[in-house]
Amino acid sequence: MSEDVLRALGYATLGSRLKRIGEILQAQTQTVAAELAGTDLPTPHNPVLAALDRQGPLSIGDLAKAIGQSQPGVTRMINKMKSDGLVEASASHKDRRVTTIELTDKGEALVAHLQETLWPAITLAVADACDGLEGPLLDQLAALEDALAMRPLSSRCKDKPLQAWSSLQSHPEGAS
Repeated sequence: MSEDVLRALGYATLGSRLKRIGEILQAQTQTVAAELAGTDLPTPHNPVLAALDRQGPLSIGDLAKAIGQSQPGVTRMINKMKSDGLVEASASHKDRRVTTIELTDKGEALVAHLQETLWPAITLAVADACDGLEGPLLDQLAALEDALAMRPLSSRCKDKPLQAWSSLQSHPEGAS
């Protein structure tokens, strides 16, 4: 079996490892969405639907902030969701230059369906997968996000002496 490089490099590849975990969760959620909720809605669209349901109509910029994603990525999702009839865009009443996105009746019906099926199932399944971890995973991720927001990695590197790369790496099991 080949070495899991992301595990072996530890903190040096934490971002890649979290992305990998996210991709696994998204792929498995997509499978559950098809099997349980009978939808082929792309998994990344769930937070958009939830944000619009929770916060009401939002500009693309506010929606991007609400879900913590890039504006171009959110725009692509919104365009797909518009073509699927889940959301509609209109000029803001306050500023005609700003486009406001809101759920359509079809989008509201889908949200209600997801709230009854997919979202609770995924919540319980992920909670079950996380059960037994040392410390709540969500608390650990939140603490990491807070710490990086308060003090980015670039500033953390400035006051630390460099160590040899070999002393910072984990070695594959059985290797010395």
